[in-house]
Amino acid sequence: MTNREIISRLYGVLSPYMGKLVIAMVGMVVVAGFNAAQAYMVKPLLDEIFVNKDARLLNLLPLALLLLFLVKGVFYFIYSYLLEWVGQCVIRDLRNRIYFHLNELDLGFFQKNPTGELISRIINDVTLLQGAVSHALIRILRDFFSVISLLGVIFYMDWRLALMSLVFLPMASVPIVVFGKKFRRISNSYQQNVGQATNILHETIGGARIVKAFCMEEFEKKRFAAKMQDLFDILMRDTHYRCLSHPMIEFLGGVGMALIIWFGGVQVLEGNSTPGTFMSFLTALVMLYEPIKGVSKINSTIQQGMASASRVFALLDVRPRVEERDDATALPPFSRAIEFRKVGFAYDPGQPVLREIDLAIRRGEVLAIVGPSGGGKSTLANLIPRFYDVSSGSLCIDGHDIRRVTLHSLRGQIALVTQQTILFNDTVRNNIAYGRPDCPMEDIVRAARAAYAIDFINELPEGFETLVGESGTRLSGGQQQRISIARALLKDAPILILDEATSALDTESEHQVQQALENLMKNRTTIVIAHRLSTIKKADRIVVMKDGRLVEEGNHEELLARDGEYAALHRMQYDH
Repeated sequence: MTNREIISRLYGVLSPYMGKLVIAMVGMVVVAGFNAAQAYMVKPLLDEIFVNKDARLLNLLPLALLLLFLVKGVFYFIYSYLLEWVGQCVIRDLRNRIYFHLNELDLGFFQKNPTGELISRIINDVTLLQGAVSHALIRILRDFFSVISLLGVIFYMDWRLALMSLVFLPMASVPIVVFGKKFRRISNSYQQNVGQATNILHETIGGARIVKAFCMEEFEKKRFAAKMQDLFDILMRDTHYRCLSHPMIEFLGGVGMALIIWFGGVQVLEGNSTPGTFMSFLTALVMLYEPIKGVSKINSTIQQGMASASRVFALLDVRPRVEERDDATALPPFSRAIEFRKVGFAYDPGQPVLREIDLAIRRGEVLAIVGPSGGGKSTLANLIPRFYDVSSGSLCIDGHDIRRVTLHSLRGQIALVTQQTILFNDTVRNNIAYGRPDCPMEDIVRAARAAYAIDFINELPEGFETLVGESGTRLSGGQQQRISIARALLKDAPILILDEATSALDTESEHQVQQALENLMKNRTTIVIAHRLSTIKKADRIVVMKDGRLVEEGNHEELLARDGEYAALHRMQYDH
C-alpha cells in the first residue's frame, strides 16, 4: 500500500472530525503567528531600547510579551487538546471497525490467521498508529504553520540572507528521506515479530497444561526469549538510525548557521543592516530549524504509524468468503427437510473435501454421520449453518437455497453442541443465556434442569452467578458440556447439530450428558456426528462417509448386516 493510499484512507477515518480539526488548525495558525511575533520582537528590543535608549518602549514591551505568551498559551491548549481528542477518537473507531470486521469474517479466515497476531493488530498496531495520529500529527501540523510564519519574518527582515538559509533546508531533509525508508522496513519487521510473540503467549498460556505435562517449560522459555531477542535487535536498529539522524540534521543546520552568521555579521559591520534586524533574523532562523530537526525525531514514529496503518487497512480489506446477499430474504420456520444437492466443497481450490453429496434430512429425523477421521463429517455439518459456502451444488432448507436467505434467520433456527465446549469467562447464568440475554430466570433454570446441570450449579459457591473461568476451566468437562447443552435447550432451535458432543468425556459424565442430549433432541431435527458408535444406535438413519463421499446409508442393524464400512468400523471398536 503506497503512502498516498494510506493517507487517503486515514483522511476518510478523520473526516467525521473535520470540524474539530479546522478549529485546531486555526489555533495552530494563531500560535505560529505568535511564534513569529516573538522572533520579530527581538528587533525593537535591540534597536529601540538598547541602541536608541527608548524608555517608553521598555515599559510597553514586557507587557506586550506577557500578553503574547498568555494568548499563545490559550490557543496552544485549544489545538493540543482538540488534536489529542481527534487522535483518540480515530483509535477508538479503528479498534471498533477491526473488531466488528473480524466478527463478519468466515471461519476459514480464523483457521489461516493465528489468534495472537489478530490480537496484535487490534492492540499493538493501532497503538503505534495512535502515536502517529495523536502525537506526530500534532507536531507536523504545528511545525508546518510555524515554518510558514517564520519564513515570512526572515524574508521581511533580509531577503538575501533568507535565500541563503533556504539553500540548506533541502540538505536537512535528505537524512529524513533516507532514514524514513529504513524506519518503515524496521517497523514492518517489528510489528510482524510482535504478532508472533503475542501468538506464542496466547498458545503457551492457553496450553499451560500440555506444556507442563510434556515438560516443555524450558523449550517454551527459550522460544519466547529468542523472540524477545529478535524484538530487541529490531528496536536497537531503530534506535541506531534515530540517534544518527538527529545529529546529522543538526550538523547540516550548523553549517548553514555558521555561514549566515558570518555573512550577516559582515552586513552589520558595513552598515547595510542593524544589529536588531540581524538578531531578529537569527532568532527566527534558529526557531525555523527547530521544527525541521523535530521532524527527524518523530520520523520513526511517523513511519511506524504508516506501517501500522498499512497492516490495519489490509486487514479491513479482507472480504468474507461467506457474505449475505443484498436481496436475501428471511428463512421461514423450518417445516420439511434439509437437502444436500450434488454438494461439493474445498477449503482450498483443487483439494476437494466433499464430493457429490446427495442427502435429504427430514424434519424430526435423527441422522447420524459416522466414518474415519478426515472423511468430511464435521465439514458437512458446518455447511448447514453456512459457516462455509458450498463450492458446487446447493444446500436447501425447505427448498430455499441457504445462500439466498439472511444469516440471522438461518442460524437462528440452528443449535450447535460441539466436542470443544466454548464457554466465556462469565457467570453460569450468562453462559446459558448466551444469545438470549433478556430471557426470564425461570427459563434458564428450566434449561439447566433439562440438561441435568441444576444439581451441580446449585452446589457452586454462588450458584448461577458463579464465574466459570476462562473457557470454563473451573468446571469439569461433563459440567461444561451440560452448560453448553442448557444453552442449546434455551435457544429452542428446530435444527440441532451435535458434533462429537460426548467423545471427550469419561463414562459417568457421558451417561449424564447423554441423558441431557436426549432431552435436547426431543422434537428436533438432529444431525449427530460421532466416533463412538454406541451413542448413535438409536438414530433413525446412519450415513457413512469416507474420503468426502457418502458410501453407506441405513439404520444400525441394516448396516451391520451389509458387512461394509459401518460393520468394519463397528468391529474396530468392539472386537478387541
